Amino acid sequence: MNDRLPIRRPTIAAVAASAGVSKATVSRYFNHEQLLTPDIAARVKKAIEELDYAPSPMAQALSRGRSRLIGLIVADITNPYSVAVLRGAEKACQEAGYLVMLFNLGNAIGREREAIDALAGYQVDGFILNTLGRGAGVMEALARNGKPAVLVDRRHAGMTADFVALDSADAMVAACEHLVGNGYRELMYVTEPKKGVSSRRERATAFSKYVSSHATRVAGQVFEHSEESESLLEDAMRALILRAKAAKDGRRAAVISGNAVVTLRIASMAAKCHWAFGADLGFLGFDDPEWASLIAPGLSAIAQPTDAIGRTAATCLIDRLHGEEAPPRQILLPGQLVVRGSSSARAGRTQ
Repeated sequence: MNDRLPIRRPTIAAVAASAGVSKATVSRYFNHEQLLTPDIAARVKKAIEELDYAPSPMAQALSRGRSRLIGLIVADITNPYSVAVLRGAEKACQEAGYLVMLFNLGNAIGREREAIDALAGYQVDGFILNTLGRGAGVMEALARNGKPAVLVDRRHAGMTADFVALDSADAMVAACEHLVGNGYRELMYVTEPKKGVSSRRERATAFSKYVSSHATRVAGQVFEHSEESESLLEDAMRALILRAKAAKDGRRAAVISGNAVVTLRIASMAAKCHWAFGADLGFLGFDDPEWASLIAPGLSAIAQPTDAIGRTAATCLIDRLHGEEAPPRQILLPGQLVVRGSSSARAGRTQ
């Protein structure tokens, strides 16, 4: 049996009693207020050192009306994009003296309001939202808590707030131009379901617009993929390859994926069907995960500036906390085209 009593941390009341002053006087000492006589300040300092007292950072912050906590809500923490944005936001917050509290929605629709209320209970100063973009009650929850918010990647209908994301339209044009320039003119864009997710809609719209404006030499289709449509996607990709082979102009088939999740599914399907990227099928994906270079012959990608997106979102929020009153800002950052073997210009493999 352990008879040792738990060690009790000294309290501000103990410091005040030891120094022979009030708790308010000790608080003024920590807040560096110029109201204490040198004698009183010296007594408080001596009591603090003797008791080895350390004030609660949270209590100090709250006494000044700020917790110096930022609430970050993400749709899916297993998504590499969310993790990378989190890292960028966390670095910017730390540099400015803030800490980040994370709430993972786990892709559960309708939990945004719960997340906002939960983090508000910890007195966060503001929110960075990388959510599903279609939960009800988000604006009401933010208004009720009176905290500023910045949106990342996905817009919320009717919500006016600072917005930071990849320039999806520009990135899609760069992807299509690269593929078409290498002879891939039978294209398919594969995305997760678009409903309620602005970034997916914007990329699909940009793809369709590009195909339409180059209709005399480029054909393309958008395929919305889910776990239930796995066999349909395989059929659609097989038909894409056959159409390219049947064409008389030497065109080649290529797929553009909407994110790293879709990329992994397409890579798995290509391996199953024995399709060689860069030969039977061209490929370029949004997001550039670490494993993209490991799948032969290397997967071409649009690398998102995730660190800059996270940092910019945090900076926008901190600006608001410091009194910035400009109209809501939309900051779209450029992606980087990373060319590997999957979008090679060499001729396709013969069967």
